[in-house]
Amino acid sequence: MRCGYEKHVTNPGAYRITLSSRHTPEKSILVIDKEVKVEVLPKAKAECSNCGHTEAYYWEVQTRAGDEPATRFFKCTKCGHVWREYQ
Repeated sequence: MRCGYEKHVTNPGAYRITLSSRHTPEKSILVIDKEVKVEVLPKAKAECSNCGHTEAYYWEVQTRAGDEPATRFFKCTKCGHVWREYQ
């Protein structure tokens, strides 16, 4: 079901929608078009084995037991190749 409301934006890719009703407090959500590339991960110096670029996004995930170190994942900022590093 749609309410029929439409808003045309001048900044394509990202816009904010405000939701409110008399039963819930006002909430604001950010809508990002799937074609807009938004990377919020930190960057590190790491060489990509796919393209040789030397900058990558990184994040850590606890993939093994809690008493073992986390696994660090990298994503090349140029080609998007993802690899992991065990510590």
